[in-house]
Amino acid sequence: MQEITLNFSPQSLTLLNVVLGVVMFGIAIDLRVADFKRVLQLPRAVFAGLCAQFLALPAATFVLIQILRPAPEFALGMLLVSSCPGGNISNFVTHISRGNSALSVTMTAVSSLAAIVMTPLNFAFWGQLDSQLAPLLQSVSLQFSDMLIMVCIMLGAPLALGMWLAARYPGFTAYLRTPLRWFSFAAFFGFVLAAAANNLDAFRQYLSLVLGLVVLHNLIAFGCGYLLARLVRLPDADTRAVTVEVGIQNSGLGLILIFNFFGGLGGMALIAACWGIWHIIAGSVLASFWSRRPLHGTHT
Repeated sequence: MQEITLNFSPQSLTLLNVVLGVVMFGIAIDLRVADFKRVLQLPRAVFAGLCAQFLALPAATFVLIQILRPAPEFALGMLLVSSCPGGNISNFVTHISRGNSALSVTMTAVSSLAAIVMTPLNFAFWGQLDSQLAPLLQSVSLQFSDMLIMVCIMLGAPLALGMWLAARYPGFTAYLRTPLRWFSFAAFFGFVLAAAANNLDAFRQYLSLVLGLVVLHNLIAFGCGYLLARLVRLPDADTRAVTVEVGIQNSGLGLILIFNFFGGLGGMALIAACWGIWHIIAGSVLASFWSRRPLHGTHT
């Protein structure tokens, strides 16, 4: 398949960087040092979630690619999305699902920090194992260290600033919390919709194929979280939190990495943009289902 060309201006990319920074800042002002310490209180649940997020999902994605053999650009997009940490709405979806919100917040905090290393590491590792994807990585001279620095800037800096402000000015950040959460959600969703509108021909031509891949891939992501949680016998509330955290990916980070390292490679961007919309729909459906289901067991 020939490379798909998308219409993204430098201003659009700058806007996306700002939006993701706001999203991560909004997550950070909800985090406290205690959220990281809670790992010691919920070791089994956090361990299961991180294994599902950074081990099982990328590995399952690689297997899916070997089975379906999508176009290399699509496959790279799938690998990159699977290597990203949980998305910004996972805590909200977990709350609606009647899951363990404390565990969800903890996983968001830990996975966002772990992603600074694990996102570029997973993407480079699994990408190099595929004979069709490795040449694409080599053609852009992708360096692990370059992606590591970029992810550190996009995740680490907003997280550090948000947590510092929350500790230093708790009243101010408490006032910001709810409007910032809704603004960041609307801003990212609006950006993806605007990008789709500006590239309507490409979306019309490839949406049916991309959507099928994204739906199946997202189902596998939710499945990885659910199966790992069940494997270690987590109670229902913890299982729901882990499932949502793995199924909701930070596709905004994926888009930024695509435009910074792959020049906005169209097939990759279509996958990440479609993820940005679909996981909201899938998460909402799952939350609606679980919100009406009773919980069994107690928190770990």
